[in-house]
Amino acid sequence: MPKQHPNSIADRILLAVNLLCCVGGIYGAYLTQGVMQETLSTKRFGPELKRFTHLPALNGVQSWACFVWAYVLLKIFEKGHSKMPPITAYWKPAVSNSIGPACGMQALKYISYPAQVLAKSSKMIPVMLVGTVLHGKSYSVVEYTCCSLISAGISLFALRSSTKVTSKLAHPNAPLGYFLCFVNLTLDGYTNAAQDEIHRKHEGGSALHMMCWMNFWCGLFYVPFLFGLTNTGRELLAFCIQYPEAGRDVLLFCLCGAVGQLFIFHTIRRFGSLINTLITTTRKFFNILLSVLWSGNPLLGQQWVAVAMVFGGLLASSVYKSRRHAIPGKTKHA
Repeated sequence: MPKQHPNSIADRILLAVNLLCCVGGIYGAYLTQGVMQETLSTKRFGPELKRFTHLPALNGVQSWACFVWAYVLLKIFEKGHSKMPPITAYWKPAVSNSIGPACGMQALKYISYPAQVLAKSSKMIPVMLVGTVLHGKSYSVVEYTCCSLISAGISLFALRSSTKVTSKLAHPNAPLGYFLCFVNLTLDGYTNAAQDEIHRKHEGGSALHMMCWMNFWCGLFYVPFLFGLTNTGRELLAFCIQYPEAGRDVLLFCLCGAVGQLFIFHTIRRFGSLINTLITTTRKFFNILLSVLWSGNPLLGQQWVAVAMVFGGLLASSVYKSRRHAIPGKTKHA
């Protein structure tokens, strides 16, 4: 064992505290945002018992909140950096990043929040499907096994659901809800690939710069939807004025998104994408658990088995990838 530097223990403590802050920040922001998301999708407001019908528009509002938040931080902490990518580099991934999450939010009209979280956790399914069909990639037995386990888990979860849960939905329609989640995942795959390409071409870019200008373009693309092609933006504002409780939920949803994105970008930069994946994957499990305990959405026995299958497959895949990448010269397939 190499001789430790006198302050190495202090450095490790600081590193551990940093990691705990990242975990706490991601968990706190996205667990709270999940509660707000589920509340807005199922709650009825006022004596008229009106539903909040503007779920896809939340992503547009959140994009502007995240842009303002990131722009201020960018000016404070990264002022004077000259090797940043051009702002126009982000418009293409912003297109898919605008449509995909909107589909995921729209799915909450048709499936429960735990079902949506579980479906959106299966990102490796469309990634492997596209890689195999379009690019002729081959994957290991472990990866195919994990993918099959996740697919089987989602199918098992979708077979039956508690009537108490489905009664809260605006328009129960499981096939449509899961299809929208699949569209969300597929577009997310393109977004991630486009972002990786930006990093490859512009090595001087930062996570904060990407967060800022990705959200700027996303917000810009939402403007015609909110205030041009439809009256969604005006209706959303009027609803929040009429029902201040809904307005507070929307504000908290946006604030949690802005803070959560910042912690995610910092985690990736400081600890790498694997640690971030493990944190966000386990966080999604607690989103489901919180939905059951806090929002009173009971899961059937087979659905708990399905949840265990999906997250077991995800964690096994993450561990396998970390070990494979640790072997020098190992070919990367996924």
